Amino acid sequence: MTQGYLGIDIGSISTKGVIIDENRAIIARSYLWTEGNPTEASRNVVRELESQVEGKGVQIVGAGTTGSARRLVGAMLGASVIKNEITAHAVGTTFLHPKVRTILEIGGQDSKIICVANGIAVDYAMNTLCAAGTGSFLSSQAHRLGVEVEEFGDIALTSQKPANIAARCTVFAESDLVHKIQVGYAREDIIAGLCNAVASNYLNNVGKGKKIEAPVVFQGGVSKNAGVVHAFEEQLGMEVTVDPDGHLMGAFGAALLAADAGPVTDAESGPFASGVLDFEAMLDFDFKTREVECGKCANHCEIICVYRDKDIIDSWGNRCDKGAVKTTA
Repeated sequence: MTQGYLGIDIGSISTKGVIIDENRAIIARSYLWTEGNPTEASRNVVRELESQVEGKGVQIVGAGTTGSARRLVGAMLGASVIKNEITAHAVGTTFLHPKVRTILEIGGQDSKIICVANGIAVDYAMNTLCAAGTGSFLSSQAHRLGVEVEEFGDIALTSQKPANIAARCTVFAESDLVHKIQVGYAREDIIAGLCNAVASNYLNNVGKGKKIEAPVVFQGGVSKNAGVVHAFEEQLGMEVTVDPDGHLMGAFGAALLAADAGPVTDAESGPFASGVLDFEAMLDFDFKTREVECGKCANHCEIICVYRDKDIIDSWGNRCDKGAVKTTA
């Protein structure tokens, strides 16, 4: 019987999951759309991962979560590790690429840069204020052009003269794109221009003031776009590595952190009550969240309570002990 660890990365656009074995190798992968419902998306990811290891003698003895809904899904899973995206991405990337110095990451609605020294994240920056240059931005422009976003990269690489697209803001970029279409720019030149704009927007905003050193690893869903990869290499003047599992790196990092923490041994209830993840225990329970305003002090904290059926299993958001919520399970 093999011990495995589960990692889930719950983003605003997509939810990713992996299972790693005792040797820290990925043995199951899942990438699904979140569709505004992180709990159901996480359940679907867990179902898919379970089907990939079924009958292979794998027992999941620990779990980690990261991403925007990490606390919620961590409470659902009874995860032993709940970490922010910066930590999870850095851990996953440095494990596979020990010499990495700079991590570029562009997701569905945000982007980040992580600077690494001696395998440790020493600096980072995130952009969550504007969608320009993210996966959702590219998807919307692909729809406008009548092209599947998965085809963007290959089309962009055929361009001989990329259009100059202003991508400092989504509104300006879309206006510029419409103008380029109206005056008759070739589709491949517009698409290549969009890819160049994504890279320049990232470097001038997220990467502003950061020392970008090789080796560089590019990850996140947008890293699958060959046109954007080429644009980064042109603008940085250096090779940019894209790992085949780069879109899963947050989930992989969460799984590695769970493996470092070791098997869950103190769960009195929930999916890990037996010491091994009971998939059905997670899938069968009804999980809900409720927001409560605490009026016990001047902070008036908004506290998020997570319920499994009728029991409170976790809560967060209080800034002092007066707002602490006692769990019932």
